[in-house]
Amino acid sequence: MEAVNLLSSNKYTEKQIGYLFISVLVNSNSELIRLINNAIKNDLASRNPTFMCLALHCIANVGSREMGEAFAADIPRILVAGDSMDSVKQSAALCLLRLYKASPDLVPMGEWTARVVHLLNDQHMGVVTAAVSLITCLCKKNPDDFKTCISLAVSRLSRIVSSASTDLQDYTYYFVPAPWLSVKLLRLLQCYPPPEDAAVKGRLVECLETVLNKAQEPPKSKKVQHSNAKNAILFETISLIIHYDSEPNLLVRACNQLGQFLQHRETNLRYLALESMCTLASSEFSHEAVKTHIDTVINALKTERDVSVRQRAADLLYAMCDRSNAKQIVSEMLRYLETADYAIREEIVLKVAILAEKYAVDYSWYVDTILNLIRIAGDYVSEEVWYRVLQIVTNRDDVQGYAAKTVFEALQAPACHENMVKVGGYILGEFGNLIAGDPRSSPPVQFSLLHSKFHLCSVATRALLLSTYIKFINLFPETKATIQGVLRAGSQLRNADVELQQRAVEYLTLSSVASTDVLATVLEEMPPFPERESSILAKLKRKKGPGAASALDDGRRDVSSNDINGGVEPTPSTVSTPSPSADLLGLRAAPPPAASPAPASTRNLLVDVFSDGPAAQPSLGPTPEEAFLSELEPPAPESPMALLADPAPAADPGPEDIGPPIPEADELLNKFVCKNSGVLFENQLLQIGVKSEFRQNLGRMYLFYGNKTSVQFQNFSPMVVHPGELQTQLAVQTKRVAGQVDGGAQVQQVLNIECLRDFLTPPLLSVRFRYGGAPQSLTLKLPVTINKFFQPTEMAAQDFFQRWKQLSLPLQEAQKIFKANHPMDAEVTKAKLLGFGSALLDNVDPNPENFVGAGIIQTKALQVGCLLRLEPNAQAQMYRLTLRTSKEPVSRHLCELLAQQF
Repeated sequence: MEAVNLLSSNKYTEKQIGYLFISVLVNSNSELIRLINNAIKNDLASRNPTFMCLALHCIANVGSREMGEAFAADIPRILVAGDSMDSVKQSAALCLLRLYKASPDLVPMGEWTARVVHLLNDQHMGVVTAAVSLITCLCKKNPDDFKTCISLAVSRLSRIVSSASTDLQDYTYYFVPAPWLSVKLLRLLQCYPPPEDAAVKGRLVECLETVLNKAQEPPKSKKVQHSNAKNAILFETISLIIHYDSEPNLLVRACNQLGQFLQHRETNLRYLALESMCTLASSEFSHEAVKTHIDTVINALKTERDVSVRQRAADLLYAMCDRSNAKQIVSEMLRYLETADYAIREEIVLKVAILAEKYAVDYSWYVDTILNLIRIAGDYVSEEVWYRVLQIVTNRDDVQGYAAKTVFEALQAPACHENMVKVGGYILGEFGNLIAGDPRSSPPVQFSLLHSKFHLCSVATRALLLSTYIKFINLFPETKATIQGVLRAGSQLRNADVELQQRAVEYLTLSSVASTDVLATVLEEMPPFPERESSILAKLKRKKGPGAASALDDGRRDVSSNDINGGVEPTPSTVSTPSPSADLLGLRAAPPPAASPAPASTRNLLVDVFSDGPAAQPSLGPTPEEAFLSELEPPAPESPMALLADPAPAADPGPEDIGPPIPEADELLNKFVCKNSGVLFENQLLQIGVKSEFRQNLGRMYLFYGNKTSVQFQNFSPMVVHPGELQTQLAVQTKRVAGQVDGGAQVQQVLNIECLRDFLTPPLLSVRFRYGGAPQSLTLKLPVTINKFFQPTEMAAQDFFQRWKQLSLPLQEAQKIFKANHPMDAEVTKAKLLGFGSALLDNVDPNPENFVGAGIIQTKALQVGCLLRLEPNAQAQMYRLTLRTSKEPVSRHLCELLAQQF
């Protein structure tokens, strides 16, 4: 109370002590908070700059929601007021930033948003620096509202970069003018694509060239502070050049500049250069320039003392690899693997396996590489790697004989890793007959070689070898007696392990009872594996976690290279450089959705990550539902059983058990009305991605939860909740997820959805977990709207007008006239209508500018026919949208949903 009393003093020292005490020691739930707020309000209204700054510092330091509610509306007014002192503006900008980060929903976006951008023109550099921090945070949430900041930021950056150190004397740090402000302006520009205005873009390119030129100048001081400030601006400039990915000259210059740092005596600079070059390697403009440094990078891999720098060197080798240098890079990585740190061995193994598969022209080289990999680092070769080599050998006739010969020779080594025994057992069981003609590898020799390893292996490998033995009986009848003796031995028939015992009994009986023809049918050669993208890449992405997006983006170039297994490589990415968190959803592409999606934004990596790969072949199921479900393949390799929901799913919690949806839930939902994949939610801790497909009244959705922190999430529990009547309108079957999510890791949840009848409200997704001991909860609206079950319907003009007249009852029509919120582009409008789910009908409306669509909402109970007409008026920047359906609530709801998209 004494501290609160000090706030009303007119002496600076007393008021300062009062605010200091409250900032440090008063709990935001204190009963004194109302008195404190009154004192703060008085000081903010006093127009005394010293007192105003003390009050603003207190608000920022406490930063509670109560203070946000009390002052969030006042602070923007102080910030943009013409008579505010510079020090007050600085404090107001940083205070608003603190409140926005704590409670973004409390900060009102209104008329002051345009005026805050103009603070970039302020004469006081401290105000500009504080304003840039605020604008950078705000524009990530509302990029369109702050678009005007681009030209102002470029103008301010240009003035700083082109100034002499004497021009900004008070803000020059070791001969570098305003380094912190320069870095912040460069980061702000990375929130947007390249400027559209040619004059602004030209001025920005000039700035970037000036920074690169200054980097070549001799240093003006030998002190480390000078080089740190200079390099901070340089690396942020290179990040912006990489982000734009559109200026070949700048990209190559950036690459050459980084190349000079690869042998710098400063470890941190070598690390940063390698990391930035990984991203440059993914650009078509700079890939060749990066490749010129291959010898330096290989040398760094061999001689670098710091393990983190060696890891970045391995990442860069992986990123710069293409068909021309694959053999050199793979051999160097194999050589490095023999002495590599244990912490990164598994990652190196995965990279070698991916590169060997992706760039193999000579498949015997691929087999040699993988077997060498198993020999050098057998303990670190995961199941995905040796499974993959078996798939590829099985699918390629031309390499089967060579693989059998090579693996036979490898098994003759006295110390042979168990993974090698597994590969050898499988390949000889399938293709041992291809080398059986040579007396050195006759059937009895093959069998005795494999059986000599039997007693050293684990149960799983012994089970695989028993399967190889029964295949030998089929391939080589002369080995039958010997193998039956092994199967008949007491150690097999009475084995303590039930799997081995069952195999021995069944294989022995099969070899004794079945005729030669039956045996040949049962044990015929494995059919080719279905074509699919490698699961090794998905494993590497999961292992790498945040910060690996560009290095692991294997679809970036070399489109002509063929996957060994015949898989189609993803389309090259035209996406800008992602943020470090962008790869949380590193997934392999799933089949395309039934409806045409809206064009992917080129600013969002996650949209590109979700780009559609080759469609899986549908099975010939007897019903559309079965065909649909068999056609959907999960993004990560899982067994079919894993996709089924748990036998006893948890009871669906009621809406009263969870908190209300977050304020931006409707806005997030609207983004998915016309598309099926992307990022549903993201904050500092968690990223949630969605990929979904719908056909008829069925749907399947994949939710990807990414932990953006380095701390494990505990008690992780996502649940789907059906508010109100939704339980009877929509059936959602969920698969449970793991209760722990490691730092930097991602987990996937599968939802099977069935639309029982038309519905108006989406289900809710409640996510709860503990982070650092503190409980976290979040409620979102799941992007399942009635239009997802829209099946497009083609019809002639005559049929359309006839049906239009039939749906003429007042309640069957819903119409809305509204102002355009986005630029009126015919192609974008067309894409959104297709993404909404309707078919677009040509030559129906007399006015060619109008759009006419038709479709059927498919539910289990009934089908709802739907016709729509969208009339754009470019002159007035208005739309008129008319929907007619056979059911009144559906008309109104579809009209509301679609109107929000334009």
